[in-house]
Amino acid sequence: MSKRLQVLMDEEEYLEVQGAARSQRLTVSEWVRRALRAEVAEHRGIIEGKLRAVNVASRHEFPTGDIDVMLREIGAGQHQP
Repeated sequence: MSKRLQVLMDEEEYLEVQGAARSQRLTVSEWVRRALRAEVAEHRGIIEGKLRAVNVASRHEFPTGDIDVMLREIGAGQHQP
């Protein structure tokens, strides 16, 4: 099912979009659809990259300490090995 999207732009912005579309021999609608798809794909890639990083990081095991002790030491400006 198709949905209609209405976007309000000032004339200067619209003329820029129209010029970009025309230079690629596209309608303004098709140019905007492609631009939106590219942005969504980039956003999805960023999210997937962050999730991969968390997944990889969660596989590591590092020594740690009690969180309350660590927070007290940080608050006091101390570091004890």
